[in-house]
Amino acid sequence: MQLLYNIAAIIIVVLIIPMFMIRAVRERGFVERIKQSLGIFPDHVLEPVAKKGCIWVHAASVGEIVATSPLIKEFRKEFPKSPILVSVVTTSGYEMANRIIKDADAIIYFPLDLPWLASHVFRRIGPRVFLPVETELWPNFLKTARRCQVPVMMVNGRISDKSVKRYKYMRGLLRDMIGTVKRFAMQSPIDAEYIMRLGAPPELVTVTGNTKFDQTYTDVSAEEKAQILREMNLEDNEGIFLAGSTHRGEEEFVLQAFKAVRKSHPKARLVIAPRELLRTMEVTHICKSAGFTVSLRTELQKEDQHGEPTDIVILDTIGELGKVYSIGDVVYVGGSLITHGGHSRSAMPASPWRMPGGWRQRCHACLMSRRSATAWRRRPWPSFPRTRGLPGSPP
Repeated sequence: MQLLYNIAAIIIVVLIIPMFMIRAVRERGFVERIKQSLGIFPDHVLEPVAKKGCIWVHAASVGEIVATSPLIKEFRKEFPKSPILVSVVTTSGYEMANRIIKDADAIIYFPLDLPWLASHVFRRIGPRVFLPVETELWPNFLKTARRCQVPVMMVNGRISDKSVKRYKYMRGLLRDMIGTVKRFAMQSPIDAEYIMRLGAPPELVTVTGNTKFDQTYTDVSAEEKAQILREMNLEDNEGIFLAGSTHRGEEEFVLQAFKAVRKSHPKARLVIAPRELLRTMEVTHICKSAGFTVSLRTELQKEDQHGEPTDIVILDTIGELGKVYSIGDVVYVGGSLITHGGHSRSAMPASPWRMPGGWRQRCHACLMSRRSATAWRRRPWPSFPRTRGLPGSPP
């Protein structure tokens, strides 16, 4: 099974080389990402952690980085002399890590899980422990960790329904991966049940809750909220409708709801944060075609003085959405109006918003209820009409 996995991995890498070349031209910083994904690291990047018994935490993208941030703070307190390495897969995750994780000694792109590459990079870094976040289990890296006798602990572990079904076809490979992990710290009892169903010994499984609820980077004071409104030219409003992490096909629904709002609240404003920044121009075109005026967050940051406020502001930055959620009177978290599946609302568990829409995480309702957060309507609905057109909007 390991041999078949390696052959498939090599074929996939060869097939996506043309896409890498296109993205290298289109995306700032993608060339550096490719280099590091191929194990080519500048000496100064790894110097603070290589061969120094570092704590290696691997998080795939933005969501996992958010979950990682409180862990890194605790590691720094408990192990002040141990270097900390954070690795990510995506460009957005890399930028987010550099933005909110200040206690890491090095932040890198995770190398491709190819047999020789995983072994080379792992031995070059020589960590004291390897901590994959959520579902980041990579066969070749785990195999190398086992050979190097480096303990592996799965943190903030999450196993989806689809993963359980998919892993059934990888029994041989899965047995080796599960056997390498020394401790499974899972988000919920359901995740714990799933990982045990996949072969994890019950005595090695514990439920720690979702560490995303422990993050503090989204905490916003009244002064910071006022500053965000001022910087985004949204001070003059009759309510702010915020649509975060939207996917292609969702903006049209959001705009329909916003049009209904504007009939009775002409100064209501809309903030849209596309899930993919590469869609910024596409979303701008959609909004303008619907008859709205639009400004970009990055453009507003460059202006010393703002002109007339626009109907819509598009958040085209990375790492700000968690704080920007604080200005929304009505918040929609994207992914549930299409077949993609909704995103997590865990970035705002104590927030006072009513949030239409659905989310994919099975356990969030249970976790949120334990934090007295299922009443998503803690302050009066701001004389703001129903978000008609959005499934799940209030009756």
